[in-house]
Amino acid sequence: MKVWARVRRDNKTIAQHTVEIAEKEAVRVPDWGEPIGELCHELNLSRPVILEKHIRDLLNFSHTAFRPGDFMEKVDFDRLEIELF
Repeated sequence: MKVWARVRRDNKTIAQHTVEIAEKEAVRVPDWGEPIGELCHELNLSRPVILEKHIRDLLNFSHTAFRPGDFMEKVDFDRLEIELF
């Protein structure tokens, strides 16, 4: 399965990156912090706080979004979107 992250500001994509993970189904991923952390590292972002809501959205809709309030550090974008495909 591939996990795609894109950073959006003013409804425009300003950065994106994709990683591939070994699991074929989202429910089999033991720790979502690992692929999300790798994506954030590649995009030079701090790691967001991953809430149960984010995991539930990934499992149910194959998509979630992190807002600036989900980060401990100040960020200069509107949202970080994570999508599974």
